[in-house]
Amino acid sequence: MHLTPDIGIWIGGLLTLGIFSFLYGDNPYYKFCEALFIGVSAGHWFVTLFWTVFVAKMIRNVEIGLNTFITQGFSAGMADYMHWSYIFGGILGFLMLLRLFPKIGWISRWSLAFVVGTTSGYYFITYLVSNGLRQIQRTILPLYVHGDFYTTIGNLIIIVGTFCGLTYFFFSKEHKGTFGGLARLGIWFLMITFGASFGYTVMSRMSLLIGRMDYIFGTWLGMLG
Repeated sequence: MHLTPDIGIWIGGLLTLGIFSFLYGDNPYYKFCEALFIGVSAGHWFVTLFWTVFVAKMIRNVEIGLNTFITQGFSAGMADYMHWSYIFGGILGFLMLLRLFPKIGWISRWSLAFVVGTTSGYYFITYLVSNGLRQIQRTILPLYVHGDFYTTIGNLIIIVGTFCGLTYFFFSKEHKGTFGGLARLGIWFLMITFGASFGYTVMSRMSLLIGRMDYIFGTWLGMLG
């Protein structure tokens, strides 16, 4: 066992133990570590977004627009609308902060409505392509691939699984007979899919736990070779 003299590693180890202390129940040590983590994260993201969004995008683009306006004249400056458009985003961001003042907080709803509306429209197109059109494209596969047995089997499983899964969600017909059998087969495919997804999530969380254990027993305490 070899303890590191690095004070930063000691702080990280003690805070990690503070979070793990919740396994024994809620306690002041855990509450302190939780509050510290949330506060530091909020401060970090505030500073990061300030420099990467407010300064790097709005301020820099407005400066470019002003330089164009000064050096090339009024017409060229007004035609450079792509840089001036960032002022609109800055105004919406400022209106969002008015939520901190109860009497005029209702004004922030305009910014919120704009953000929700544009984001919904953008992600609707994105998910329509990724979760809709591309998924349909990936299921339109040949039933037989000459000279490639494993690809043929894989294509058959995808086609049958997709068809049976869709059959399960078809509620206009009672699930009996052959139709019911296909629906039950669809349930098996759905459960296997959900199980694989859950297993992937568990393994990703386990990798985080292993990383923390390696930090405590290796980096901090020096118990691992």
